[in-house]
Amino acid sequence: MTFSSRHGIVGVINPTMRPGPTEELIRLLPEGIGVIPLFLDIREGTTAEFKRVVARYEPQVALLAEQKCDLIHLIGAPPFMVLGRERETKLIAAWRKKYRTPIFTVPQNHVAALKALKASSIVGATYFPEQLNAVFARYLSDAGIDVLAMDGIDVPFDKVQELPSRTIYAHIKRSFQRHKGAEAIYMLGSGWRTLDIIGKLERDLRVPVVHPVTARVWEIQKRLRVRRPVAGYGRLLRTLP
Repeated sequence: MTFSSRHGIVGVINPTMRPGPTEELIRLLPEGIGVIPLFLDIREGTTAEFKRVVARYEPQVALLAEQKCDLIHLIGAPPFMVLGRERETKLIAAWRKKYRTPIFTVPQNHVAALKALKASSIVGATYFPEQLNAVFARYLSDAGIDVLAMDGIDVPFDKVQELPSRTIYAHIKRSFQRHKGAEAIYMLGSGWRTLDIIGKLERDLRVPVVHPVTARVWEIQKRLRVRRPVAGYGRLLRTLP
């Protein structure tokens, strides 16, 4: 293992060809963690496509396991949430056993982050339609999280990365103010570029934010036994619970 990967290597399987999430991940990870990114090619963002794509992860998992990755992270919350928490748990357990590598999905990561922050109720924000948001809410409910709202913002799936973060901030703030009692804000989806609003949301609304990029940085550190707090991107990375 080279010096640049002295803490371990994580393989990540991205669901789309969008730039952004991989760069953000690498910038926030401590030096010494290597990253091998692979990509699927989700384009539609529909329930039917998410159901089809789950099987496409396994060849990529096999490839990363061949590279002796210390950890494999399956990015893309919707495919595994559509699968359902029980079936997801069984599938990932089977892949862990088959490939002899620790593996975790985005939904598993998000539930772990919410529980680490001791947040039992949330207001969620996505860029998906109402029907899919109901599926996402059910997944989290099955994990013991009280979902007060799961509000989607209206934007074409292939234009998500172009949405200004100030627009997303306003969307989340309105939803949070409509649904009282949430202990955290949950942002679903790596497609939008929103690292810059995490601190502002936490400061203005006084609850922690679980963001897809910062949540995976937190869990990768935890699983590889590295502890490097990062300021400026919310409570999860600042405190590393």
